[in-house]
Amino acid sequence: MKKVVFSTLLSCLLVGIVGCSSSGAPSQTDSATPPAASQSLLEKVKAEKKLVIGTEGTYSPFTYHDQSGKLTGYDVEVVSEVAKRLGVEPVFQETQWDAMFAGLDSKRFDVVANQVGIRPDRQEKYDFSQPYTISRAVLVAHKDNTTLKSFADIKGLKAGQSMTSNYADLARSNGAEIVAVDNFNQAIDLIAQKRVDVAINDNLSVLDFLKQKPDTPIQIVTKNDKGQPTAFLFRKGSTELVAEIDKVLDEMKKDGTLKAISEKWFSEDITK
Repeated sequence: MKKVVFSTLLSCLLVGIVGCSSSGAPSQTDSATPPAASQSLLEKVKAEKKLVIGTEGTYSPFTYHDQSGKLTGYDVEVVSEVAKRLGVEPVFQETQWDAMFAGLDSKRFDVVANQVGIRPDRQEKYDFSQPYTISRAVLVAHKDNTTLKSFADIKGLKAGQSMTSNYADLARSNGAEIVAVDNFNQAIDLIAQKRVDVAINDNLSVLDFLKQKPDTPIQIVTKNDKGQPTAFLFRKGSTELVAEIDKVLDEMKKDGTLKAISEKWFSEDITK
């Protein structure tokens, strides 16, 4: 009789323990927290209230430090206005050009603002905003020269060019004799001294030079119709942020802000 009672009590006790372990302890499924929805870059920027911008800080007049040490320049001013209209703070991270793309890839920045040209090889890997600058090749000659009208007119003339540049190729294709120079300033000096006839370079560089040294006896003869657009650079898949920044750039074009910034830095509208 005692054995029967003991067996019955033991069975009840085991059932109680099993019942406790099956109903009282939460299962893995019950305790699992649903994964948070992935946050888009635009949502991240809005949540953190800052836009992290990669730039050189050594590329005048686009992104450089003025005499007081303040980061300034055309690109800096444009992207700062974009950030302001997004309702976030622009936070600049300076780096060398060669490290710019790697920094974007590693998510050090949300965007790069540094006169990045839109090219097919870059478009395969990155997203671009709409252009905010269009640079064009220009033909530069001495102020006294009244005969030149087009690129074709430089046939047989001496052109001061960096030997391996795209501008040297353009001069060669139009029949000019190339005189090797180390940089743009040297080419301008040779034109001013009438030791070469012409130089072909980027209109933005020439406009900035003339703003800094307006008494230099040179002139822009003509401008190439085909331009090189530059834009803000993003990691691939930054679709929502790109769309939002494009919207802001449209607003800045319509209300004249982008043109005003351009004319402040170059005395000309370089946005079209």
